[in-house]
Amino acid sequence: MMSDAEKDHGSSSLQSVAHGELEYQAPASRESRYQKWARSIRGLETRGIEPVPLHERLDPSAAGLLHMLLIWFSMGMSLNNIVVGSLGTLVMQLSFSDAILCAIFGNLLGGMAVGWMSTWGPRSGHRTLIVARYFMGYHPSKICCLLNILTNLGYGMMNSMVGGQLLAKLSGGTVSVIVGIVIVALASWAMATFGMRIFQLYERFAWLPQLIILCVLTGSAGPYFDFHSPSVGSLEQINWADIYDGTPGGLLMAGYSRLGVFGKICAAINVVTVVSNNAPGCYSMAMNFQMIGDMWAKIPRPVFTVLSTITYAVCAIGGRNSLYEIFKNFLPLIGYWVIIWFTIVAEQDLFFNQRDFDWSAWNVRPKLPVGMAASVAFLVGWVGAIIGMSQVYYTGPIAQAIEGGCDLGIWLGFGFTAVIFPLLRILELRIIGR
Repeated sequence: MMSDAEKDHGSSSLQSVAHGELEYQAPASRESRYQKWARSIRGLETRGIEPVPLHERLDPSAAGLLHMLLIWFSMGMSLNNIVVGSLGTLVMQLSFSDAILCAIFGNLLGGMAVGWMSTWGPRSGHRTLIVARYFMGYHPSKICCLLNILTNLGYGMMNSMVGGQLLAKLSGGTVSVIVGIVIVALASWAMATFGMRIFQLYERFAWLPQLIILCVLTGSAGPYFDFHSPSVGSLEQINWADIYDGTPGGLLMAGYSRLGVFGKICAAINVVTVVSNNAPGCYSMAMNFQMIGDMWAKIPRPVFTVLSTITYAVCAIGGRNSLYEIFKNFLPLIGYWVIIWFTIVAEQDLFFNQRDFDWSAWNVRPKLPVGMAASVAFLVGWVGAIIGMSQVYYTGPIAQAIEGGCDLGIWLGFGFTAVIFPLLRILELRIIGR
């Protein structure tokens, strides 16, 4: 899910190519008239899933690494991540310290996996899920594309709901939640379609005001933090009942309530962070649609950006009153498939490829793995995830056997995949040869 500029920070010196890489890669298929029309629109980004040519990539530098660090740091402090953190205490009934520990170590584990996967983009010049073709095969990798589309649709829906609720609270009811959702979705669409360079420039500096605002929020809400004495407060009190209505937007506005106008300014900046964090997912979904097949690649990327935005905005409007339930039920599904995919990629690279890739063969199916081993391992990993999951909609037999309940879906999905994939891949190489 990396933008064009992210690929720019790769270098030709980092290429690991078995048979050499062309100076310029042809696109997946002949350019359609719709693509030509899209290119004629000034300011519209139209680069599709074809690799970034070597002459357009920049050599790695300290400034480039700092740029990437600041982009991810800024996105990590976005408002929607505060909402994810609040799930621990508000929904899962964890103590404050337990919720903090889960957030810290969960982010460390997830960040290491994402960081390692991100290195493939600069090295190859490809989108991350194009690189998946080298590990899972041309057709099986499409499963990951579809799952990533669903993942980003879910995040787009939730980000829009959070931003819409905050706008509604910020306006004092003048702007409805529905209108707020539409505003956030349209702003995200505009940035993903026309303004990714603006997004990258913004994220270089956005971390500072966001960090200041988080400190302000902590200081403003700090007097209400009481971890020892039992609470005797009541939501029936008018000043809190008017602000906090069980929604993330209401929760944040309650934290800013002591700051008056300045608190509203801080909340408005929070809304901007939601938009800037929503745009990359919208941008990425369009790429994933084009990766499904050659016919899809002929459709201009902005078309998919529009369709994706409409889809998650409509879903956000429909589920605007059930945000925490959607968060709780949706987030584990992301972890299940991502850990299975990550395991396949890591083992394929560690045991079989050893960084020996022909990056020019990204769209040449006979030179890519067949993917039978990866497909079966992916399904087996899902079996492990299902028997270990503990969710509202289903609890697996292993999770049921644990007193008090425990979701082991991610760990069992990882374990099942890690054991079965190397065996199947060895068998596939001996029988098929690739």
